Amino acid sequence: MAYQPIRIGIVGGTGYTGVELLRLLAAHPAAELAVITSRKDAGMPVSGMFPNLRGRVDLTFTEPDVKALTACDLVFFATPNGIAMQEAAELLNAGTRVIDLAADFRIKDIAEWERWYGMTHASPQLVAQAVYGLPEVNREAIRKALLVANPGCYPTAVQLGFMPLLRAGVVATEALIADCKSGVSGAGRKAEIPALMAEAADNFKAYGVPGHRHLPEIRQGLAAMAAKPVGLTFVPHLTPLIRGIHATLYARLTDPSVDLQSLFEQTYAGESFVDVLPAGSHPETRSVRGANTCRIAVHRPQGGDTVVVLSAIDNLVKGAAGQAVQNMNLMFGLPETLGIDGIALLP
Repeated sequence: MAYQPIRIGIVGGTGYTGVELLRLLAAHPAAELAVITSRKDAGMPVSGMFPNLRGRVDLTFTEPDVKALTACDLVFFATPNGIAMQEAAELLNAGTRVIDLAADFRIKDIAEWERWYGMTHASPQLVAQAVYGLPEVNREAIRKALLVANPGCYPTAVQLGFMPLLRAGVVATEALIADCKSGVSGAGRKAEIPALMAEAADNFKAYGVPGHRHLPEIRQGLAAMAAKPVGLTFVPHLTPLIRGIHATLYARLTDPSVDLQSLFEQTYAGESFVDVLPAGSHPETRSVRGANTCRIAVHRPQGGDTVVVLSAIDNLVKGAAGQAVQNMNLMFGLPETLGIDGIALLP
């Protein structure tokens, strides 16, 4: 089937989410890659930095140019936090839609965002306009959106894991626990000591226990699902993996009669990218590597009042670039699975 081409720009195409966007969009039947920016690497062929794209992406990195970007139908920001909020308004005013893969528009409470991200928000007026891009929650709003705040990786895994329980009102909301593990690509493509092979390999550690930037985003989403404030303890860990997030989620059951397996299966029955595994299963990060899929299993150990949910995603796909393309498909009236229905890589 032939699709109307969507002219696409990517701001900040040299990071891990940027190259993942390029990988997905290069094979997308409706995507026409037009502009890929990088101040540092302007003039370099994209395939010179990312040889996996040789023969698939023939563009060269360019300096950001507003005229070139506003000529696009859609611009993805695959930039650090604080960039999109400075540049999105001009694009939106020109009629170009925007998907931000950073956190600039995710948190509705501006003061809360400024406290966690340590900077003054440059476009608070756009935060109210932005649609939070978790399709399983906001699908219809995303279809009409001009500005989408793509969710973070941890928030995607945690919210999809807790959503059936909170919407059904069958767990206590004051003491939710999210014990999460991530591969090192979640830290981004930059030279930092904790991400060095000699530091991250053969090692496992928690970090951000006093507070992680994804906490307010997760808490905001869970509160909306529960229709009231929630208490959440969120502890992330760094694992010696490149890709993958595994979230082990705990909640206290308040309705012992609920059939948890049926609840999860019914909640996600129509979702192409959420796979509820059979009872007793344990999802693995390798089962979602390279795929836009969240695999979930729900347990009730020893038949007690503790619910344990296991949620696994690829942090660069369903946790970032794949979900962004899923949002693009919705925004432009395309089949939601178009270009992102690939099978995970094994081994």
